[in-house]
Amino acid sequence: MNAGETVLAEAVDAFRDALGGRLLAAYALGSLAHGGFSPLVSDIDLGLIVRDPLRSDDAERIQAVADAQKANGSELSERLSVFWATESTLRGEQEGGRLPALDRLDLIENGRLLAGTDALYDLPRPSSNELVITGAEFALDFLAGVRDAGGPPAEGLGSMRRAGEDAVQEIRSPERLLAGGVRRVTKLVLFPVRFLFTAATGGVGTNDAAVAYYLAGGEAPSTKLVAAALAWRTVPPTDEGAAAELLQEQMVPLYVHYIDDHIARLDSLDHPELARSFEAWRDRLVR
Repeated sequence: MNAGETVLAEAVDAFRDALGGRLLAAYALGSLAHGGFSPLVSDIDLGLIVRDPLRSDDAERIQAVADAQKANGSELSERLSVFWATESTLRGEQEGGRLPALDRLDLIENGRLLAGTDALYDLPRPSSNELVITGAEFALDFLAGVRDAGGPPAEGLGSMRRAGEDAVQEIRSPERLLAGGVRRVTKLVLFPVRFLFTAATGGVGTNDAAVAYYLAGGEAPSTKLVAAALAWRTVPPTDEGAAAELLQEQMVPLYVHYIDDHIARLDSLDHPELARSFEAWRDRLVR
């Protein structure tokens, strides 16, 4: 069992203790489910299906268990992300849980059962439009810091905007981005590539599939950087000067390409407020 699987197994045991018979199923998500896991940079993604009825303290209880697991001292444990839903919220019959459209699609397409009874039969897939919109909202919250109309609730909004402000500065400053480590570098380079893949195909943008799709396009910019970032997930760059030069030349053009693509998509989906936020994001990157 690799270290990532150990983190998952320990987390599942903790949630069994906390939720008892209400834990219907637990799944590996992300790269531990669909392949491409890298101990150097990958997250540890866990999906939980909880028996109805949804309770008012479910979110607090699940977050408390997740926080305790993340604090157990290992670097991989700190990367644990827990997504959850009840049967009714998973089917869209009730609001609640923490399972955004992109992660719900990953659960449906790739979820690997770790414990309990499989609950993925006959689930509604997120529509292509929903994937584009929720992906755009995520990008604006965590990569741009410019989201306005239709934004998330006030709770947590300040930290999201700070995260977006930091990302804008990192995209514009190779030295600052490299100082954050290879995990941060690869995430920021590959996020737009994965979003582009999902928007074009309606599928989960795994790193390998998204990069292959991007490089096969022929006309997209920053292909050398995208290919390098995929390789850096396994072997970090040994020449930081060359890496900084590549980021300086190709990082902003990569994001401008992604942003322009999504401005057109969001306008066509009649989400002008999101499209205008993407325009504001582009202006901040190129000013």
